[in-house]
Amino acid sequence: MSNIKDLKPAEIWKHFHTLTQIPRPSKKEAEIIEYMKKFGEDLGLETIVDEVGNVIIKKPATAGMENRKGVVLQGHLDMVPQKNNDRDFDFEKDPIETLIDGEWVTANGTTLGADNGIGVAAAMAVLESTTLKHGPVEALFTIDEETGMTGAFGLKPGLLDGDILINMDSEDEGELYVGCAGGIDVSASKNYTEEDAPAGHEAYKVHVQGLKGGHSGMDIPLGRANANKVLFRFLMQAESDLKIRLAEASGGDLRNAIPRESHAIVLVPAADGGAFEDLVSSYHELYRNEFAETEPDLAVSCESAAMPLKVVPSTEQAKFIRALFACPNGVQRMSQSMKGLVETSNNLAIASIKGGTFQAYNLTRSSVDSAKEATAWKIAAVFQLIDAEVKLSGEYPGWKPNMDSPILKTCQEVYNKNFGKIPEIKAIHAGLECGLLGGVYPNFDMISFGPTIRFPHSPDEKVKIDTVKLFWEFLVHILEDIPAK
Repeated sequence: MSNIKDLKPAEIWKHFHTLTQIPRPSKKEAEIIEYMKKFGEDLGLETIVDEVGNVIIKKPATAGMENRKGVVLQGHLDMVPQKNNDRDFDFEKDPIETLIDGEWVTANGTTLGADNGIGVAAAMAVLESTTLKHGPVEALFTIDEETGMTGAFGLKPGLLDGDILINMDSEDEGELYVGCAGGIDVSASKNYTEEDAPAGHEAYKVHVQGLKGGHSGMDIPLGRANANKVLFRFLMQAESDLKIRLAEASGGDLRNAIPRESHAIVLVPAADGGAFEDLVSSYHELYRNEFAETEPDLAVSCESAAMPLKVVPSTEQAKFIRALFACPNGVQRMSQSMKGLVETSNNLAIASIKGGTFQAYNLTRSSVDSAKEATAWKIAAVFQLIDAEVKLSGEYPGWKPNMDSPILKTCQEVYNKNFGKIPEIKAIHAGLECGLLGGVYPNFDMISFGPTIRFPHSPDEKVKIDTVKLFWEFLVHILEDIPAK
């Protein structure tokens, strides 16, 4: 079997295949919005596109189910556009090439878009079905979840009538999520005046490659290396030992993805070229040992480069390298109330020093608002010490668990009745839209679940085939068992 359309349940896989054929990177969702609008209208269902681009499709209850509580099925239309450097791919034009790899569906050198395409496909299957039993159903397809939650932020009261929100953006089948982290963007920038490159130097390009990357929330506790932190730790040593001059450096491209690659162009005194190459080799071995378990393919290398005309002034260079080296990154604190849950983290997502501009972009997450703010201030303080301009923006709230939730009880009972076990109850260290949506519709009783997805936000993203079937069956049973109003 080579085509995902041949997988079961066909109701989901056919719609997911369609989604892979429609370019839908974050902030570039016009085509998928139009498709979903036509999808709802072609089914003869009430279809709304709100002022920010969210698509709402409403389906009446099936016969005999009219007295049930209304359910909102929610997922986001956009996907994270990440590819391997050797992959020639345009996320705004090219369809995703899906591959069946044993028990998993993955993509050819790009993100797959199962996050949150499977959830969207499931909602589409419910809307299209003529055989399912359910009360009043509304599908809420939000936009731009991955880079700002623009859709959730822009959703207005009065558009939805439901009582229960089922978010389908979680990534472990057999688990029910009742809470999530909030987040805030911390951005630092500073302009500088470049200097002429000094004479008597050789130019090198340093590469950090082979890292796994991944979701900056879900994968942050896995101990993976951040390419920016790897690079600037090395540059600290090279500056101290060999008096290098920095022409440019950059790594990462999305706030919500752990950086997989970074590079720098440096000038080395001609007499120290051999020593610099030895230092690169020693750091390659050092990092390979440090991250042997989590980053077996990590590679630090260098090659001769064309001599640049300009470099960063030495005083600014020292500040930039040290600030990026010192910037908090990774897990900052584990939850004291839920074992195994990351409470607070930061991802130094993007670092760029080039052409007279220094930039550093972070995404800070926490399930505790005060800890989120404190970590953001700590990061801000690091960059303020080098006189950078710091902005805090894009803040969104977390979703506080409600262990007395009626839909939680229903889901537990339904899962146990149909699958013979009680699912785990968890919170997720990621930015589900539930916190924002619950603020707009405070009456919502909310739950989140989904199939098993691994390595979202990276080209290694994959979804486990058998869990898609379990996820679908669970959703069908829940809709059948939604209580009366």
